[in-house]
Amino acid sequence: MLDIKFIRENQDLVKDAIRKKRIEFNLDELIAVDERRRHVLMELENKRASQNKKSDSKPTPEEIEILKKLKEEIKLLEEENRNTQEEFNRLMLLVPQVPDPSVPEGKDDEDNVEVIKWGEIPAFDFKVKDHIELMESLDLVDFDRGVKVSGFRGYFLKNEAVLLSHALWALVLDKLIKKGFTPIFAPAIARESAFNGTGWLPQGKDEVYKVGEDEYLVGTSEVSTMAYYSDEVLQKKDLPKKFIAFSPCFRSEAGSHGKDTKGLIRVHEFYKMEQVILCRADHEESVKWHEEITQNSEEIMQDLEIPYHVVVNSSGDLGLGQVKKYDIEGWMPSQQKYRETHSSSYFHDFQTRRLNIRYRDEENKMQFAHSLNNTAIATPRILAMIVENYQTKEGTVKVPKVLQKFVGVKQIGKK
Repeated sequence: MLDIKFIRENQDLVKDAIRKKRIEFNLDELIAVDERRRHVLMELENKRASQNKKSDSKPTPEEIEILKKLKEEIKLLEEENRNTQEEFNRLMLLVPQVPDPSVPEGKDDEDNVEVIKWGEIPAFDFKVKDHIELMESLDLVDFDRGVKVSGFRGYFLKNEAVLLSHALWALVLDKLIKKGFTPIFAPAIARESAFNGTGWLPQGKDEVYKVGEDEYLVGTSEVSTMAYYSDEVLQKKDLPKKFIAFSPCFRSEAGSHGKDTKGLIRVHEFYKMEQVILCRADHEESVKWHEEITQNSEEIMQDLEIPYHVVVNSSGDLGLGQVKKYDIEGWMPSQQKYRETHSSSYFHDFQTRRLNIRYRDEENKMQFAHSLNNTAIATPRILAMIVENYQTKEGTVKVPKVLQKFVGVKQIGKK
């Protein structure tokens, strides 16, 4: 959420952000509602002051009639104030964050710009198999029974695929704890306020599963982890707060009909380790941490020796609250292209204003912290890249060196 004062004073900038992010939103409507809200509130406060003044002494019969009329007027204004404030709050949740000037303008992910490329694209002297064929032949996954039990996009991971998943979590946890991140298991169920606070709602309502009157299943542990400090005041000396958060994640994939309908790239239920940071309200500080958490994820891909590239997302491929975002995409031999494995974003105070996460600065003035998040690892998606890049002519799959001590074998399927 942006500060309404900032919005009033920078309407052209905000309108340009709406245009760049391809969002349907009428800023003039918000400004009009805001003016009406302030006018009604001022009128209400004036009438309340008059009521209090007239009630200080014993009123005459004429003054009693005036007080009765004033009471009715106040009642009507209170209702109008309540309705106007609700409309104002609804519209404020739809205003996008202003993208950084370094973000390339574009319509969607087709306009993302490559900024880094790492690793050699593997050259195979045999016909490459996709991860579905490989994993089914090696008894690493069962899609048929997964669909029978769980429905569309359901799956069972089995045998070494389970060990690989645990190995990946152990690798990431070890790396990021050494970098000063606090490990936490984050709730997979969070209240609507946490989803509104992180910007997942109201726009993404079709992507989330509702499981209670006010509860939803998280699509990333960012949601519950960001709400950890909601409505709290932190100490500046304790910043940054750095978490490596783990949780089951659930997404309806409502907007992906016909895309990746088979395999592990796009599933309804998965597991994610997320880097989440709260830092000082300073742009350069946010940029520094954004580069660092992106580098952390690059190091993980390098440890796994999976070729990847990093793209800076175009304005049309940014979420509502993101100032800037990088995607890391791993190489998929069967598709002969890169596919997203990590997403790294910073938000300035967009989320923390919604969640009311503040700290006191050197002058004892309250500031909203800045927030960032980035995928550390998402399973089982990364398994697709691993098995495809490490497949052999014999139909076996080599285990990345960095994971062999956890899995217990160097090659899956070798007799």
